[in-house]
Amino acid sequence: MKNKSLLIMLAIILITSFIGGSTIFSQPNEADMEKRVSSDLRTLYKPTKKTEVTEVTEVTEVTEVSLAAVGDLLIHKEVYNDAKTSSGYDFNPMFQEVSSHLSSADITFANSESIMGGAAIGVSTYPSFNTPFELGDTLKANGIDIVSMSNNHTLDRGVPAIENAINQWDFLGIEKVGSYLSPEERDTITTIEKNDITFSFLAYTYGTNGIPTPDGKPYLVNRIDKDLIASDIKRASSKSDVVVMSLHFGKEYERNPSADQKELAAFAAEQGADIILGHHPHVLQPPEWIQNTDGSQSLVFYSLGNFLSGQEEKYRRIGGIAGVTVQKVKGMEGTSIDIKEPRFKLTYVDFENDQDFKILPMKEFNADMFQELSKHMKTSIHDLLVN
Repeated sequence: MKNKSLLIMLAIILITSFIGGSTIFSQPNEADMEKRVSSDLRTLYKPTKKTEVTEVTEVTEVTEVSLAAVGDLLIHKEVYNDAKTSSGYDFNPMFQEVSSHLSSADITFANSESIMGGAAIGVSTYPSFNTPFELGDTLKANGIDIVSMSNNHTLDRGVPAIENAINQWDFLGIEKVGSYLSPEERDTITTIEKNDITFSFLAYTYGTNGIPTPDGKPYLVNRIDKDLIASDIKRASSKSDVVVMSLHFGKEYERNPSADQKELAAFAAEQGADIILGHHPHVLQPPEWIQNTDGSQSLVFYSLGNFLSGQEEKYRRIGGIAGVTVQKVKGMEGTSIDIKEPRFKLTYVDFENDQDFKILPMKEFNADMFQELSKHMKTSIHDLLVN
């Protein structure tokens, strides 16, 4: 009886195994596998930029870099006279209230609008600027890593001022872009690497106040030329994860970008410029995201305003520190770059009777003005963090 019961039980087990075997031991087909891989995962590892990731799996490494940028450093005589000391110039007190905000970023960019040719050839103000070397010392002490030299004042004091400025930036260990001393230098893409993320920098200006570039020396200043821009972006993209472009363009004192600015920014973005930093209007213009045809986005700050100048009108005293976070995600199937968290710290150039120049955080200086400018800067990017 026991043997018979055992045989019945064994038969039941064999029949059950045979019926379920196809499910237990067969391999899933490709359609089933496809259902198990989320669309987020497939998109994440395409080698494209600025992919928003909501769910990350099989990530091998994530790194981030914070980039900051300030606008025009336009050193009028009122400013350098206020910085004068018995032995030279000292601009450090002017930056004291914003120093920590500049140096806290991994990379900080500035627009050196008045050429820094040094006092040896004579400092000068509008309309033909030349700035003391000591401004560079202050920028170095406050965390500036790279400056643009391409603007309408690049040629103000001729080749000697450009040579002096470039040599001094080199001495200080601050990168410069947009003005060069040879064709070879111009054709070398300027890059900075932080946390395994490589940034390339380009800079161009609409003009030089009617001063022609010396014959045979087009490398002294990059002028806006779409063919040149497209070619440079292509080379920069091959050498970096992120392309940052400075454009000296727009109409002075206009608080919103012109149609020409928008068209040129869209062109540069479509070519591959990821972050565009605008200068020249001397007032703040609201930033925006540009939607590219490949599905990516580029961030443009049309005008960063004056960070330090002697101009007196209210809106010309206002500038700020633009900020953005760049995230690089490495996975099993590729790498993605995400440009995120755009932000802006409003600043105000305070002075009285052309003395005691200071760059102040606006939020602490004037609450009503802060609210007005905060609303202005959020015109296009409503979730822009303004502080």
